[in-house]
Amino acid sequence: MLSGIRNIIFDLGGVIYAINYKATIRAFESLGIKDFERLYAKAGQSNLFDDLETGRISKHEFVAKISCFLPKEVPPKQIVDAWNAMLIGFMPDALACLLELKQNYRIFLLSNTNTFHIEEIKLRVGLQSFQDFCDLFEKVYLSHEIEMRKPHTEVFLNITEEQGLKSSETLFIDDSPQHVLGAVNAGLKVHHLKDDERISELLGTF
Repeated sequence: MLSGIRNIIFDLGGVIYAINYKATIRAFESLGIKDFERLYAKAGQSNLFDDLETGRISKHEFVAKISCFLPKEVPPKQIVDAWNAMLIGFMPDALACLLELKQNYRIFLLSNTNTFHIEEIKLRVGLQSFQDFCDLFEKVYLSHEIEMRKPHTEVFLNITEEQGLKSSETLFIDDSPQHVLGAVNAGLKVHHLKDDERISELLGTF
């Protein structure tokens, strides 16, 4: 898989950081949004979540808009907790794999994420540990900071142009098929990481 590859762009959730989307769906359903899965799912999202992930709306606006779907008044903290319920934790084997890979490859992170999740991860692991994680990569690209998100081809082209990467020498790894397709359209080599796969096994670092 790494033959001819010089650069690797990694997704975060589901690849390096364990995510359980159903936990958030269940949490919001318990608050009274019975059709939350229609609003948000791994395969696709409504504009509300896209806007959050590209920084077009603030945290307060997101909470206010979610509240409109709730049948009763729910404290903002419960909404935030429900949104963060999907966050499980870093995968130790993935972190070890990144340490190994960075010795021989240029590695980057590209994540569709938002301020809520990044702040929560920092809170759980500590600011220094989070910075140490970011330092594993040559550069970290977070959708809400760069105001672009996968699967749009422009986000991949932006990275390859900014970093001077040859598409034919760049591998993108993601667990969402629509994101992988976006990378294909940008000319990158890709791998759709299945639920039963781990990057440490996939990339043969151990």
